Amino acid sequence: MKRLQVFGSTPSPYTQKLLSLLRYKHIPYDIHWGDAKGRLKVLDIEPPKPVLLPIVLLEDEEKKLVATTDSTPIIRRLENDYPNRQVIPEDQALSFINYILEDFADEFLTKFMFHYRWHYEADADKAGTILPLIEFSQTLPKEELAELKSFITQRQSERLWVVGSSDSTAELIERSFRQFIKLLNDHLSHSSFILGDKPSSADFGFYGQIVQLVKFDPTPRKICHEIAPRVVAWVEIMDDLSGLDTKSLHWASFEDASKNLKNILKLIGTLYIPLLLENAKAVANESAEWEVAVEGAAWKQKTFRYQAKCLQWIRDEFSVLNDSDKKRVLSVLSGTGCENIL
Repeated sequence: MKRLQVFGSTPSPYTQKLLSLLRYKHIPYDIHWGDAKGRLKVLDIEPPKPVLLPIVLLEDEEKKLVATTDSTPIIRRLENDYPNRQVIPEDQALSFINYILEDFADEFLTKFMFHYRWHYEADADKAGTILPLIEFSQTLPKEELAELKSFITQRQSERLWVVGSSDSTAELIERSFRQFIKLLNDHLSHSSFILGDKPSSADFGFYGQIVQLVKFDPTPRKICHEIAPRVVAWVEIMDDLSGLDTKSLHWASFEDASKNLKNILKLIGTLYIPLLLENAKAVANESAEWEVAVEGAAWKQKTFRYQAKCLQWIRDEFSVLNDSDKKRVLSVLSGTGCENIL
């Protein structure tokens, strides 16, 4: 079996998402840390545009290696190429719920991660110090480390707008984080993973973001250990699932999973769906920024074209369901707010 070539970074939640999945699926890989663009050029492989991590070299129809990004479609490709230890439920209605959860992880939970990392001085100080040592070398001279720390901290802090983090949204983000982490902690009191007693792609999406909040960044780490010990334990388990014996493990039925996830779906409908819809309107109207009320607070953000694509992809996933599965999904999403995207 060929070894996948993966280019990534440990502070990248999407890199952590993919590597945990590769370990679970027993897919052999080599990981290349650091300058992905430079390494790809050495291999005479065209870097993706934009260069986002992780990057995986996958063969196209002509067996040519192509630098591929975006963890969600990569996971679907790997499901076909490596059918053992599947992470996408066979039940198409459950698979759709899984897709919404994974998208929420990738596109909203990252707001928590990025906010805490660069909004607070103590967190930014740690990240600014450690990230250059990870990205470049642990042997960096003291003076060079100081320069890189200053550069990275300023650059990332100035990019908080990308995820909507600002002084005006900080209180909402932090209140929402506590809501979410408590709900997940409650969910894990009766379920080993998001959809039952084995992991789905949603688990890996959640893990990629939450592992940063639980292990790396000081402020959310303290919060998680205080109010969500089950989540902390789940992160430890998700780190390496290569040894998990899945022969007798199953996803929950659609009915049971939907019932168990009702409160999390309501939170998604309250927090994430209004942002998706308003952002899509802004893209259609070619507006540079937008504002929407979320839980009584004003959420202001610059327009993000990629998230308009995310909304369309969710709708595409729903459109291919048969009529029976569409009814099952709508019966679950009705009243959560998530139905508004369909």
